[in-house]
Amino acid sequence: MKRYLGRRKRVRIYIANDDRYEGKALWEHLLHEAQKMGIAGATVIKAVAGFGAHSNIHAFSVWSLSQKLPLLVEIVDTEEKVRDFLHAADDWLEEAFVTMEEVEVIAYKHPGHGAD
Repeated sequence: MKRYLGRRKRVRIYIANDDRYEGKALWEHLLHEAQKMGIAGATVIKAVAGFGAHSNIHAFSVWSLSQKLPLLVEIVDTEEKVRDFLHAADDWLEEAFVTMEEVEVIAYKHPGHGAD
């Protein structure tokens, strides 16, 4: 899958696990929209602890029944595709921290398509 190799952009969207968009988990909405837009790859990572603009630390606790935890939605693709995604995501994000950086994809292996 050589078309995925080379210089790409990685976008990281920092949100909370209880953020919603139209009644649905925001992370799930972002993931499905990225898939619909043909983004090469996306991952949602649940963090153990973190804080953001409000400086409130949100951390995992075995004693708490409902917890506000940080999530990281990470997508990788060409700059054009991730910018298109971010333009659309602007309407979905009420409170978020978004970063973009250059990465180099050195391998992308997929069963049935052979090696790079």
